[in-house]
Amino acid sequence: MARQLLRTWTKQFFESVHADGRVELINDPEGVLFLQWCLPRLHLRWPGFRKVRRQVYKRINRRLQELGLPNISAYSGYLEDHPDEWDALAAFCWISISRFYRDQAVFQHLEREILPELARTVIERGETDLSCWSAGCSGGEEPYTLALIWRHCLANQLPKVRLRIMGTDVDPAAIQRAERGCYPPSSLKQLPPAWRAEAFVTSAARLCLKDEYRDAVTFLVQDLRQHAPDGLFQLILCRNLVFTYFDEASQRETLERLTAKLAPSGALIIGKLESLPEGKWKIEPWYVRLGIYRKPLAQTVYLAALSQG
Repeated sequence: MARQLLRTWTKQFFESVHADGRVELINDPEGVLFLQWCLPRLHLRWPGFRKVRRQVYKRINRRLQELGLPNISAYSGYLEDHPDEWDALAAFCWISISRFYRDQAVFQHLEREILPELARTVIERGETDLSCWSAGCSGGEEPYTLALIWRHCLANQLPKVRLRIMGTDVDPAAIQRAERGCYPPSSLKQLPPAWRAEAFVTSAARLCLKDEYRDAVTFLVQDLRQHAPDGLFQLILCRNLVFTYFDEASQRETLERLTAKLAPSGALIIGKLESLPEGKWKIEPWYVRLGIYRKPLAQTVYLAALSQG
């Protein structure tokens, strides 16, 4: 019996060795069971990970080899014996899938409707800064897309308004990539060709955003499950993250944090295939088919009246 098990394991081992020498220590059935076990403990939800689970497998596979563990079952035991390892696992489950101009319809609506409307509100209040927060910004593609739209389409029309963008992500490596501002050509394939030609220079097979487009954007390592940047924002983008991967309790807590940082009549944009948790929130649908919500101005005026007496 032992010899048969050894032969079976040896066959599986050699079948799992990749051409580059990597060893695949996780098969899909075991990986699914593992994620269904560990994700709730991380306040994450399995349905959001179905399509991206193999990305998580690759990260865990590297970790198994670092630790010298033979399989995912052994890693489960390691997690039980080493509580600090849960932080590492949580990082492996942070999904960053982004590119410039992702979901073109959303950015076209931002250009034509949302940003001009928010800018008019800024002007009516006698202010100059239109503040935006890209929550879970990954490598900076989303906030830089906003900067490109503003410079190419709106800056000349709205010279009295200055766009300020904050990008945050829990992953320090992602923020470092964002601050460098250099990307593979595949990340820019959805950008209008004229924008790509005007705003980027080629460096070592990568396309790097020019400084004048980067000046409006600031980056910060921050976990939006616990913190938010200072100040209020006229526009918050939190797409394809919270309402895809977080469990319901974390969604509710994070949504409270997001709406608290939203300025009067400000807009919150989530993924167009995402939905908010049930309940009464401080926002209402604006262009809901695109995942766009707005904080009602009437609510803010009423609260301000109460505060004055």
